[in-house]
Amino acid sequence: MTSLRVRIGILGMALITGFAAPVTASATTAAPSSTVEELRLDRAAPQEILRRSGFDDVAPDFTRSLAKARSYAQAQRVAEREGARLWRRAVDRAQGREPLRGDISKDDDRPLYWARLGMTRALRSWEPGFGLTDAQRNRLLEAVERTSRGQDSLRYPRAKGVQRILVTGFDPFTLDRDVRISNPSGATALALDGTTIRTADGPARIETAVFPVRWDDFADREVERALRPVLPHVDLFTTVSQGRVGRFDVERTNGAWRGGFPDNANVSRTETVPVTDPASQPQWTSTTLPYADVVAADTGRFPVYDNTGVTEIPAGGTEPVVRPEGPTPGSTARAGGGGDYLSNEIAYRATLLRDRLGLHDALPGGHVHTPVLQFGTGNTDPATGTVTDPQFVRNRLDIIAQTRAIVRVAAEASGGGGGRFHATDDINCC
Repeated sequence: MTSLRVRIGILGMALITGFAAPVTASATTAAPSSTVEELRLDRAAPQEILRRSGFDDVAPDFTRSLAKARSYAQAQRVAEREGARLWRRAVDRAQGREPLRGDISKDDDRPLYWARLGMTRALRSWEPGFGLTDAQRNRLLEAVERTSRGQDSLRYPRAKGVQRILVTGFDPFTLDRDVRISNPSGATALALDGTTIRTADGPARIETAVFPVRWDDFADREVERALRPVLPHVDLFTTVSQGRVGRFDVERTNGAWRGGFPDNANVSRTETVPVTDPASQPQWTSTTLPYADVVAADTGRFPVYDNTGVTEIPAGGTEPVVRPEGPTPGSTARAGGGGDYLSNEIAYRATLLRDRLGLHDALPGGHVHTPVLQFGTGNTDPATGTVTDPQFVRNRLDIIAQTRAIVRVAAEASGGGGGRFHATDDINCC
């Protein structure tokens, strides 16, 4: 996301971390109400998307499985199993391994998003006979979120000569403006997960995960929990989100600032990005992706830009200043190239983690913004438009294909040489 002064122009931008020990308390509490995100499920478009994709069976099946649990431990297994099943089903659908049920195209990321919310709403209202504490319920919700986003399935084969690439995407967002919205970064994650691309240096295996559009999940270090076990073992990574209309951007610089635009929970946060060890926190981090090669390559129909601009408070100053060529020494961040929303933040967190692991010079990584995914002409009114159309599908497919091509170019330009790791470098624990 961008700074406040230019957010109107790119408001489509989205994009825009172990868990606690087992609970031993025995107090039972009433089930909490649905969240802001879950309440949107009752609108017509989400119900239509679930029905027309065949994913309307996910929440009912999950509810029946939960009802069979006779202990918290059994419920934990159900949450993890069914969350992982949803992720795998969405990936299989996107990659053509699951027969289509309904007429929503296979590349669509929205069935995963709305089906997950159906699961969390069912879990939030579940009242088992054995009693459930708030902490236990929250851990079950975390298990569903983590597993249904692919965050615990980032595993690479033990094979020589295979590069390892990590790509992340996001949920749909700005849903109160248009509940039909899809996020091409999430669709890209589903299309690329577990796939192998051919590069000039040999095969490269891509693993992916999706993250929520929620400030508080990022403050709880969800990104770091998912990526910390993986980054030391990959050859390249890129976080991906939806950005500007009609263009891709490779974001050169990321800033340590949250600009306050409401998230999917309608929560705002305006503050320095909260991280561990804030005393050593830099105001800026930078991409190590081969941006010049990516921009120069013919990757698809959308132009690709090396975006160098930021918004800063200069050293000794008090007011924000736009810097087209990047930050000046000693300045305070107010927006990275990717803005001041969660797309900038995931880029900042991932590259800060890279640097704190001592991998700045060894690991190419950064952030790519995709074009805004647009409906066809005549289908832009949320009140009267349909949930999909041929132009909408074509735009999403083109964005997915071009993101794949950008990843391939980045892998080739980074000189992976068939991967930095040997067959004995096993990261199946991640």
